[in-house]
Amino acid sequence: MSAGRVRRSAAPPGLAVNLRVVLLSLGLAACSSGPSPYTIAAAGPWQLTSGRNTRLGIALAAKEINDAGGINGHPLIVREADDQADGARAAAVAQQLADDPAIAAVVGHVTSAAMVAAARIYDGRLAAVATAASAPELSGISRWAFRIIASDSVTGAAMAKFAAQTGHRRAAILYENDSHGRGLADAFRRSFPGEIVNTDPIAADGRHAEIFVSWLRQGQPDLVFVAGLEASGVALLTEAKRQGVRADFMGGAGWTPLAQHADVAEGAYVGAPFTSADRRPSAQRFVTAFKAANRGLEPDGNAALGYDATKLLAAALGAVGEDRARIRDWLAGLTSDFAGVTGPIRFLPTGDPAGGGIIMTRVRRDGMLGLADGTP
Repeated sequence: MSAGRVRRSAAPPGLAVNLRVVLLSLGLAACSSGPSPYTIAAAGPWQLTSGRNTRLGIALAAKEINDAGGINGHPLIVREADDQADGARAAAVAQQLADDPAIAAVVGHVTSAAMVAAARIYDGRLAAVATAASAPELSGISRWAFRIIASDSVTGAAMAKFAAQTGHRRAAILYENDSHGRGLADAFRRSFPGEIVNTDPIAADGRHAEIFVSWLRQGQPDLVFVAGLEASGVALLTEAKRQGVRADFMGGAGWTPLAQHADVAEGAYVGAPFTSADRRPSAQRFVTAFKAANRGLEPDGNAALGYDATKLLAAALGAVGEDRARIRDWLAGLTSDFAGVTGPIRFLPTGDPAGGGIIMTRVRRDGMLGLADGTP
């Protein structure tokens, strides 16, 4: 279909990927009299901690929107699609969403490999605002693809600078062998002024962690930089604790969920897009609302990114309505910052955020990400 105004219809039958329709409202429903609902999609790996927390942030944003009367009176509906953090499945999800005329825009995807695959399908058809997909490969991949997290090329350099400023001189680099892992590791390697003692790929599921950690004991770096996600991080930190490795460990936004594994991750540095320790009033209002909606659960960076992406698309819908091309143009044409809880949001021609970056945190014993010493 064209990128113009969407037409109302049910999703085509017989599709391989199921969509779950979520009415995120206490006082509004799609079948009520009055303005028809606006529908967006949310795509992510709901079985992973990063996906589940993103989903909670999306849900909170949509609830707040609907509780406040919707978008110019239109209830907001979110259709969820699980991409399982897999490129092939993400492409199938993207095809389904692009083909469905009821979908005005997409929050997602969450992981880099999924977003890289999906962006090519969305191109020219459907605007998508990625949350935690940070691979440099995404920069400029499509005029219809945006992200609110900084590229790994930016965050890797920032973490390398922080590592040097905090006195680290010898670093080992371990990375998951995908677009995110390679990009983040390369950015750190190029920017770290000290000695790189080794650079090795690791399995995403943490297999053979014992071998890598045994080498770390022999090589004695003072910092281990890991460009990976939760599973490999937990495996490495568990084994490092068992073997008594004394080096500091550091990871990027993919390590945000490690706060939930404080028994092994306490003290690990995490370059996070958000922390509940952020003292800004807008951040604290979000933290309070999120905890109230989720039985006291602390929001992480994934939750905050999902929240911001949903609020941003709601603002686009409020400004230009459901027309897909106009939504894309509104996002690309932002001249003043949209106020997000992760910080101000505006986009470069590449679809990357114009500002932003990371907050250096450390995993605390109580399962929170606290500000790291040396963080501005």
